[in-house]
Amino acid sequence: MISDLSNRASEWLCGIGPMHDVVVSSRVRLARNLAGMPFLSKCDARQKSEILEKLRIAIMACDLGEKLTYVDVARATPLDRELLTERHLISRQHAASDSPRGVIISDNETVSLMINEEDHLRMQVLRSGLQLNEAFDEIFRIDAALEKVLNYAFSSRYGYLTACPTNVGTGLRVSVMLHLPALKLTGELDRALRAARDMKLAVRGLYGEGTDSLGDFFQISNQITLGRSEKDIVEEFLSVIVPELLNYERKARQALMAHDATDIEDKIFRALAILQSARKITSKETMYRLSMIRLGVHLGKITSFDLKAVNELSLLAQPAHLQKILGREIQDEERQKVRADFLRQRLKACSS
Repeated sequence: MISDLSNRASEWLCGIGPMHDVVVSSRVRLARNLAGMPFLSKCDARQKSEILEKLRIAIMACDLGEKLTYVDVARATPLDRELLTERHLISRQHAASDSPRGVIISDNETVSLMINEEDHLRMQVLRSGLQLNEAFDEIFRIDAALEKVLNYAFSSRYGYLTACPTNVGTGLRVSVMLHLPALKLTGELDRALRAARDMKLAVRGLYGEGTDSLGDFFQISNQITLGRSEKDIVEEFLSVIVPELLNYERKARQALMAHDATDIEDKIFRALAILQSARKITSKETMYRLSMIRLGVHLGKITSFDLKAVNELSLLAQPAHLQKILGREIQDEERQKVRADFLRQRLKACSS
């Protein structure tokens, strides 16, 4: 199953959905723990295995309306774990752990259920563009179905009990992946991200906590769940948070074009030329160049291929994907050459 993933992009990267010029994807995640079992940090190996088996059996037997596949993350190769991380199906923490752990994934990769990550169960639903309500409705349906067969740790006073105090209450994390290249180019990015932090939001890089913002992509998520309803958290994102950040980026794009359209066009087409001709290129540079091309598509400057093609390249050019496509593990120096060859071929095919 994992090998098949390397040949295609995830459905949530299809480049559609509301506000997809800035909002790459929406994610809703729930944290749950089993009643009567310690949090993972207090579990021994036997208890972790018991939790894994209980959740795996219950979830796979439950009709969630999706075709599901179970992956034993503990037994997966380091390359396969990295590939799952690049596709946002597991977290870096889940990949790096040495505990018994697994993940259950829907065929279209919009649903991912991590077992024994920070909590016993981490459920997430992904959607393309700004579709938080749709993602919330889906995860609420999944959670309701599982709660019929599982006994969650719950307090009538505090709500759902979680390993991290910031998740106590609803256990809900709502996040959007934003593409903010114009804010960076205009020097306004720090101000916009400070505004997000002032709204008590977490600002993270491409792969979540502790990661860099490769290609001007940022994850923005809520930090407080206690004392607030799920609907309130989602509504705040939809009515206040995302519109404000969206407005910042769109105004920055307008300012770029009004101030010096030739300069921004030069950056866009220079990025395209480099990807079409480079013989060696790193992941970091690839993401930066693709960020410029993605901006060019939205500004109507590049019409030879669509947003879906750009999104696919940003995923398939990542280290683990390249190695899976090639069929063997390679070191960084060779990866740079393979990546350049891959990008040249794909861009030629997209524009032909």
